[in-house]
Amino acid sequence: MERIGFNSQFGCWRREFNGVVVFTCLMLVALPGRAAELKLLVLGDSLSAGYGLKQADAFPSQLEAALRAAGTAVRVINAGVSGDTTAGGRARLGWSLADKPDAMILELGANDGLRGLDPAQTRANLDAILAEATKQRLPILLAGMKAPPNLGREYAAEFEAIYTDLATLHGIALYPFFLEGVAAVPALNQEDGIHPNAEGVAVIVKRLLAAVTDLLRRAGKKKAP
Repeated sequence: MERIGFNSQFGCWRREFNGVVVFTCLMLVALPGRAAELKLLVLGDSLSAGYGLKQADAFPSQLEAALRAAGTAVRVINAGVSGDTTAGGRARLGWSLADKPDAMILELGANDGLRGLDPAQTRANLDAILAEATKQRLPILLAGMKAPPNLGREYAAEFEAIYTDLATLHGIALYPFFLEGVAAVPALNQEDGIHPNAEGVAVIVKRLLAAVTDLLRRAGKKKAP
């Protein structure tokens, strides 16, 4: 069989059978390539790391499963450390970014609030993390946190304003309260009343899914050639 014509759309071949010449031409259809897998970093504390849970029930695993079920090719990187404060997250940011993620969810501050740390310190640490991540042009979703009620209204107002202020300052997406719909609901938390159980994590993932999908959509556009 002799190929006699070819381009990106058509291919033609000449064959001869018992003195009879037969020409075969085919239209070539390029199949779309598989979307490149995105890497989503979750920089957080025990709430996102999966304290007290099996790995498959932790927030990163459940989020990845939900995103993949919705058709998004993604690998969610669990960079959560139980007990971590914003200062701890800031200290290990370089290590966390070493895997070259395409986007980041920042979930830190709960332990600052539990310890009654100066909100100015929390603000400075989160600001530094966001400054470095935006410097690397990472799309970011900032997950807000609320202060424990026993610290008083003044502290709570100053603490909670950190997230809205920084989201505006850095021009990033904000999910106001990571534990929305789960905090103070006994059936959705472990015995300590602080950390979500598997069902609680599922609620968090469901509520966050649209915002994370949008985050990855922006990351995909940035990554596309």
